[in-house]
Amino acid sequence: MIHYDVTKMGGRAPRSGLTRLSARLQHELRDWINPVAWDAWSRSWRNASDRRPARLADSDWLFTVELFSEAERPGFRDFLAAPPCRLAAMFHDAIPLRFPHITWPQSVQRHAEYMKLLAGFERTWAISRATREEFLGFWRWQGVAPRGAVGVVELGADFDGAPRATVAGVPPGRPALLAVGIVEPRKNQEFLLDVAEALWRRGVDFDLHVVGRVNPHFGRPAGQRMRELARREKRFRYHAAAPDGTLQRLYAEAAAVVLPTVAEGCGLPLLEALWRGVPCVCSDLPVLRENADGGGCVVAPVGDGPAWVEALRGLLADRAAQHRLREEAVRRPLPRWADTAAPIRAALG
Repeated sequence: MIHYDVTKMGGRAPRSGLTRLSARLQHELRDWINPVAWDAWSRSWRNASDRRPARLADSDWLFTVELFSEAERPGFRDFLAAPPCRLAAMFHDAIPLRFPHITWPQSVQRHAEYMKLLAGFERTWAISRATREEFLGFWRWQGVAPRGAVGVVELGADFDGAPRATVAGVPPGRPALLAVGIVEPRKNQEFLLDVAEALWRRGVDFDLHVVGRVNPHFGRPAGQRMRELARREKRFRYHAAAPDGTLQRLYAEAAAVVLPTVAEGCGLPLLEALWRGVPCVCSDLPVLRENADGGGCVVAPVGDGPAWVEALRGLLADRAAQHRLREEAVRRPLPRWADTAAPIRAALG
């Protein structure tokens, strides 16, 4: 039996990258798992379906994709010290430790403990090669040896069940750029606005759409700037919480998806753009290059305004280049969520 941890993610709408990952993986594993949640009061696991105590046997696996700490789950450290079953996990990134100044303080405080605890799991999978190296480097630095082999799984590009694009058609009319992701310094939307305004001043005619909720701790300055820009620039639109239908339309109308992020664990917007047959212009990060180098993408140095202006100006003005990138996107192989689940199911089966 595989007991699937839904303590935090089970009741949330699948909007953030982590909640969507949890929901998609749970869907793919649905016939092999028993969803469970940690109960802080009883300090034990309960079945998510009926809240009865979960029975974990020594031949079972507890599999989690969630972030956890003793502060969030009282008694959890004792459970992990002497678990009644085998432990497996998927881990995501070390961003709170690498960028503490733009990460929730609670996450910074708890992330090192979380990463240390993961070293005691029998099976672990990173969501990218770059993330795997971050974790292995952290464990070496802390003098912690992982208990089992550390693998890598590719996340799926088929994010909403829509069929994959097979035709490389360039949308007619004025080109549009689309940015999808929580509004915060890590995603670098204010930098993107700087680049967009520089292009508009040069006479480049395009629309820019930004989709994502505002991080209440760090994102308010960017949110305020976007509201002000929307009042004076008709070619800019901010969609705080776009429903699925609106997001699908924006993808269909986009000349490119832009991802100027400064840090990622995987970069789902890049994969999801390619699934739609939409080119992606992204930051030149090792984690993004893992997927960008396969085709359909343009990379630009992180935070380099002139380089981003030139990359986007050239793409927006060149329909042939847009078509070439779209051809690369629709022809290249892309992972599905079924491919993500398969090695996990095989290893824990």
